[in-house]
Amino acid sequence: MKSTVLFGVPVETGASQRGCLMGPASLRTAGLPQTLSALGWSVEDRGDVQIAPQEITAHANPAVHNLSETRAWIEALEPAAYAAARDSDLPVFMGGDHSMSAGTVPGVARRAAEEGRPLFVLWLDAHPDLHTLDTTESGNLHGTPVAYFTGQAGFEAYPALTNAVAPEHMCFIGIRSVDPAEQDRIQRFEMDVQDMRAIDETGVLVPLRAFLERVRAANGRLHVSFDVDFLDPGIAPAVGTTVPGGATFREAHLIMETLCDSGLVGSLDLVELNPFLDERGRTAKLLCDLTASLFGRRVLDRMTRSFG
Repeated sequence: MKSTVLFGVPVETGASQRGCLMGPASLRTAGLPQTLSALGWSVEDRGDVQIAPQEITAHANPAVHNLSETRAWIEALEPAAYAAARDSDLPVFMGGDHSMSAGTVPGVARRAAEEGRPLFVLWLDAHPDLHTLDTTESGNLHGTPVAYFTGQAGFEAYPALTNAVAPEHMCFIGIRSVDPAEQDRIQRFEMDVQDMRAIDETGVLVPLRAFLERVRAANGRLHVSFDVDFLDPGIAPAVGTTVPGGATFREAHLIMETLCDSGLVGSLDLVELNPFLDERGRTAKLLCDLTASLFGRRVLDRMTRSFG
């Protein structure tokens, strides 16, 4: 029997709106552990990671805020993610805002290094989150994790990075909001970015399958980081960073089903779920359903109502 470890990351200090700290509880209430168990997985819920209150730390960029908290979360999450990746086949890290990936991805990268495998990251998000502490104008640190864990300069205030992800091992799908500093890094490091125009032109399978082939050829371990704002806000309103024109219900399920078919996924982030902005739990339920597709559920397995 395949196994998964779940843990929650009730962090919202990286975001601009309050409410993400309720994300893990919302996913549990929506039935994520029971859903995965029903699919034949052994499920261990390790509860929520916590940090102690922090003293304020100043930064040369006056826009930056909650720097001490973000550093503390990274320090707590790296070993927790490493242990979950070591102890299970496909751990799920339930957020919480996207700053948590500055801790979860390095933890999984450490496990991949132990296995002698490169870590690849599929970033399903409206934003590339490629700011450094110097270039962020909002000061919201959920916009910095990719720049950090790919080893960019300017993160002396974050924990020292021991296992970086190579920029060429990133694939961004669904991008539709990019700042100039982020665009510069994308071009400089020739990162694989599939914006929504590319998806409109080719569909989701062409770039996804090409990326998965690269992962397979390198015997890589694959981490998927799924931000709610990857989805169109019409189907997933529970996010504080809505950007129109996101992925549809079927596109999202097709991606998750294709990832399942590949057998390459080794870990998953679910981030930026803000239940305070939801409508009767619809976004949390959708995230559970999409996660079920990644864990093996198929269309023919879905319960439907008969009107005959």
